[in-house]
Amino acid sequence: MKIIVGSMNPVKIDAVKEIIKDYDFLAGAEVAGANVSSEIFEQPLSLDEIIQGATNRAKNAWQNCDYAFGIESGLMPVPMTKSGYMDITACVIYDGKEISVGLSSAFEQPVKLTKKVLEAKGKLDISQVALQIGLTTSDNIGYEGGMMGLLTKGRVKRKDYTKEAIRTALIQLENRELYNF
Repeated sequence: MKIIVGSMNPVKIDAVKEIIKDYDFLAGAEVAGANVSSEIFEQPLSLDEIIQGATNRAKNAWQNCDYAFGIESGLMPVPMTKSGYMDITACVIYDGKEISVGLSSAFEQPVKLTKKVLEAKGKLDISQVALQIGLTTSDNIGYEGGMMGLLTKGRVKRKDYTKEAIRTALIQLENRELYNF
């Protein structure tokens, strides 16, 4: 069995490799990354854009494999938050015919960071803005512990909530009989 992850980000690829060990029907699968486009802005700014980006990544990665995983993080509007937005990750798994969608938990980014990301209208991502405003010295925190790792002081890393999104997408694959009409 072969799984392609629609990204070359090692956090996303390692998250998939680690999760599939817990699933008999995926255990032992070969996992590889593919450099594909999400076909959306650099920084998604709605749940629709996040899921569309993950779907595009999965479908664009689909080639000579059993499953393609698309993983996309972004900001979505959430009422009652300080910034008006929360960060969430979506995982879309594509089997050549159907998609399964899963989401991670969400968290609020710092208000100053969110404001700058919104001002950039999707053209700068969270990693770029975090570096710009001095929250990190990393030029790509998204390939490391992510902002979640920084904000929780290492208690929860980007890979952790990426795994949540993968697990929730796998619910539909593991229980196909409950999701097929």
